[in-house]
Amino acid sequence: MRILDLTHIITEEMPVYPGTEPPKLQRASTYETDGFRETKLTFFSHTGTHMDAPAHLFPGRTTLDQFPVSQFVGRALVVDCRDLPSGAPISMERVRRYGARAEAADFLLFSLGWDRKWGTPEYFEGYPCIDEDVLSFVLRTGKKGIGFDAISIDPVQDETLPRHRKLFQAHDIVNIENLRGLDQCGDQLFWFFALPLRQIDADGAPIRAVAFWE
Repeated sequence: MRILDLTHIITEEMPVYPGTEPPKLQRASTYETDGFRETKLTFFSHTGTHMDAPAHLFPGRTTLDQFPVSQFVGRALVVDCRDLPSGAPISMERVRRYGARAEAADFLLFSLGWDRKWGTPEYFEGYPCIDEDVLSFVLRTGKKGIGFDAISIDPVQDETLPRHRKLFQAHDIVNIENLRGLDQCGDQLFWFFALPLRQIDADGAPIRAVAFWE
């Protein structure tokens, strides 16, 4: 059995989406005063390795707590895009390299190599994004979700969020951002667990993302 953690650790110094407050981890109870230790966690719902729900953009659409837990577990395939130049589109040519595995996967995870830039200003710039054809393929094949080792499915500079909107407007699917270690997952299908906090009316939530090989 092999298990790989694909999750960035939450710290007060971690990168966050521009304009978002960083997390706060405050000591709420101490061994000396209370006889136990407890920490007050304060962070936005789209902090760190996290999952977006359709309700992230559209009122009345599905929240994470409305999905069955089976939505967050399935067979995943990593699409290796690390050789693409900065700002290049991810096209169907890249996905077709994996043949029937791309069709069969419940989750398509795109390895851009951007997790190597975590904690630097370059993390927010120039990462490749999927094009319209890839997004249409994801929706046509009924994926449970897609994921990236970058800050967003859309460029940070594009405030219209066209990929988010096409993904979520009429489809019950999840989007995962800020993954890490996808380059260690190989080119075959594997089990993938992406379990969000079970929060009521959740537009998004941090997740623990794990790859598993039997």
